[in-house]
Amino acid sequence: MTRSYVTASYATAATIAASLVAAALLLASCGSDHTTVTNRLVPPAQSEADLKRALDAGAISQSEYNDQIDKLRSGD
Repeated sequence: MTRSYVTASYATAATIAASLVAAALLLASCGSDHTTVTNRLVPPAQSEADLKRALDAGAISQSEYNDQIDKLRSGD
């Protein structure tokens, strides 16, 4: 191996390692905030239909569906 090849290999490895660390830091910050965003521009009937579709698709559980419907209907 020549010196320039070894240096390029270390530079590539360092770049990959730095990219992985940056990605890990970004992903670690995802999901740490439990803020619920409510879109007030969507009519309640549409929100109920969207929740039902999410329930039917298995994206949310029955209890999550019930909680969200209760919140929607109570105006929270």
